[in-house]
Amino acid sequence: MALTDAPRFRELSGGECIELLERNQSGRVAYTFHDRVDIEPISYAYSDGWIYGRTAPGSKLITIRHHHWVAFEVDEVEGRYDWRSVVVHGAMYVLEPNGGDRDRETWATALEVIRSSEDDALTPTDPTPHRNELFRIYVDEMVGRAASTEG
Repeated sequence: MALTDAPRFRELSGGECIELLERNQSGRVAYTFHDRVDIEPISYAYSDGWIYGRTAPGSKLITIRHHHWVAFEVDEVEGRYDWRSVVVHGAMYVLEPNGGDRDRETWATALEVIRSSEDDALTPTDPTPHRNELFRIYVDEMVGRAASTEG
């Protein structure tokens, strides 16, 4: 890389962060319990200040029910110094389809949003039927960064 091709780094605007979240369908969720941090890839859909997804039952959900603060990251990478990244901090909620009216409504909304990118989610033709736990992450804080070598 020549000196004139030095990368430029910048903060993304709130609008650019939302556009990046809307454009993509896979990211990583980081969560903690006691002194352990875990990070896992997940597929997701973004809508109106929430990140919606689904996962299989297991230790991640048990941990998150005890400590629901998470970080979520999405990246778009074209090269070493040509990328965009958004990190979200917020609370992750596991949704219950059989709770009260509000719980059922939230679960139905989540399924509708998820089906906007996965038509067959939780249908008889679902290729991953074991991923039957729905969740959503409230976008409490969001920051985006980008690097570019283009003028």
